[in-house]
Amino acid sequence: MRRLLATLLFCLALPVSAATQVAVTTNLGEFVIELEQQKAPVSSENFLRYVADGSYEGTIFHRVIPGFMAQGGGFDKDLKRRSSYEPINNESTNGLSNAKATVAMARTQDPDSATRQFYINYQNNTFLDAQGSRPGYAVFGKVVSGFPVIEKMTEIPTTTIRSMGMKDVPEQPIVIESVKIIKN
Repeated sequence: MRRLLATLLFCLALPVSAATQVAVTTNLGEFVIELEQQKAPVSSENFLRYVADGSYEGTIFHRVIPGFMAQGGGFDKDLKRRSSYEPINNESTNGLSNAKATVAMARTQDPDSATRQFYINYQNNTFLDAQGSRPGYAVFGKVVSGFPVIEKMTEIPTTTIRSMGMKDVPEQPIVIESVKIIKN
């Protein structure tokens, strides 16, 4: 009995490994992202690098498609591209799916081209997952609170800016005002 009690007390004294959470405050409200650092270490650390240097602040959600996703983190409100660190390796085979409320790395056609832009899924978009030898888009977190803020983004009309080749740009900028680690 003593051994059982000692084991139980020892286990209770061990630190609980809690996932890192990041609060994103926009001009529409705040939402919280919980990172999947064990399954997506490269993408999570990449995201945290931009959080730490403060360069997400002042960027916008520049692409919002109702029923699909909201993408941001790469441009300021004047649609000037923010500088990026080197692209990261694609982690789309990490077992995480592009399900509703998940957060993933945006990229070009090159699977290993993700830098600073991320998107949030409005619905299950499993066609964005890796399938066979075809790379997908790497999920690295999920919105755990404040999803109504993400949904509110779809209420803003969007436009096309032909001179920049950009579609689905909100007519009223959705500005990321701050991004802070709230649980580490």
